[in-house]
Amino acid sequence: MASITPALRRIKGELSTCLPPRLIYQACRDAGHAFRQRELDPAQLLYLFILQVLSFNTAISHLRHLGAMAVSGAAYCKARMRLPLAAVQNLLLRSAQAMLREVRSRDDALQTCWCGLRTYLVDGSSAITPHTETLDKHFGHPTGQKKGCSLPVAKVLGLFDAFSGMVVHLVCTHLFVNEMKSVWRVHPLLGKGDLLVGDRGFCSFVHLALLSAAGVLACFRLHGCRKECDFRRGRKVKRLGRNDRIVLWHKPMQKPKWMKRRQYARLPDSLVVRLIRYHTPVALGRRTRVVTVATTLLDPTLYPAEKIAQLYGLRWRVETHFGQLKTTLKMRRLKCRTVEGVLKELAVYCLVFNLVQRIMAEAAARQRVTPERISFLDTVRWLLSAAPGMPPELMVNPLRLGRHEPRVIKDLLDTYRKMTRPRAYLKRHLALTKR
Repeated sequence: MASITPALRRIKGELSTCLPPRLIYQACRDAGHAFRQRELDPAQLLYLFILQVLSFNTAISHLRHLGAMAVSGAAYCKARMRLPLAAVQNLLLRSAQAMLREVRSRDDALQTCWCGLRTYLVDGSSAITPHTETLDKHFGHPTGQKKGCSLPVAKVLGLFDAFSGMVVHLVCTHLFVNEMKSVWRVHPLLGKGDLLVGDRGFCSFVHLALLSAAGVLACFRLHGCRKECDFRRGRKVKRLGRNDRIVLWHKPMQKPKWMKRRQYARLPDSLVVRLIRYHTPVALGRRTRVVTVATTLLDPTLYPAEKIAQLYGLRWRVETHFGQLKTTLKMRRLKCRTVEGVLKELAVYCLVFNLVQRIMAEAAARQRVTPERISFLDTVRWLLSAAPGMPPELMVNPLRLGRHEPRVIKDLLDTYRKMTRPRAYLKRHLALTKR
């Protein structure tokens, strides 16, 4: 359409290579979705959905101004409901792979691998959903709160590329589903020789054995319940240094509840694991002073202990990515009122996040800095305001080595009391007090 706004034209232009309309149409056909040629066809609808989320998940009534289209909120909602979830998730996966290939193929000084290995980060987080009966049952509520006084919370598990920051896949589950029960869903996306980095919640014999069977290398912080956290104990196989050794882990006697007996029986009886312990400088202001890492990177020549310590330091980037998604883009609180709608909304959030990260990588290559130094918020503003064809010249954040701040704020976010009783009870009580 000739009347679309520059922001929508910019989004279409940036996504023309990795998410063209023909790819969107084909994904809908593959999902069994039959559609007519109309103003809100699947491609136009998805671009509008991306524009809405990019505008910090603004209200639907705002879209007719953002996109310069005379579309009603009801028509937009019905069109979003018709859009197949499988098509959106497939488009996320294919576009992420296309963007990663594009970033990795660039002839510039930006780092794309660690010691020649494609590196991915995995971590979990959560998002609040509207209060409906369906979402209550599907996602669950936090414990310790009275019935009717909280909102459903969906647990999300994200797989990110370590250097470009792009989301490869996002898994959404019930609030009380353990992350180990859903992390296997991202394993098929990892190839032989890839490297997966995560926190101690992913460090277990079963998880390392599953990754090793697929040829995937792993680097996790050692779980605190293992005896090898004390370097004077454990079944030592080989000493590689003062804080570096090879140990033998044996298969637990009891299988995890989420795993089938047949799968558990196929796991090896033992696994060779490398343990590395290092100290963090006190000047960094970190809570943890000593870190023990368990990894299947066994060769000390190819993978020195110092490099592995630096590798695990990359894991904090996934916390930054979730902060950008939840705080900057407002993913902390979703708006869709159905389970399928929530999953679509999360997938579109990932599409938007990958688009922003792609622009950040392009700007970093032009400005000769690393992508994490490019301002995420400035990139979002550029996408919403820059004219089509304008190259990205974005704000570069200064290096603040060793900077840390206390986790406190001056200004309170709100002055209202928290809900401790259901709203219906409070309304009746308010009516009685007015008499």
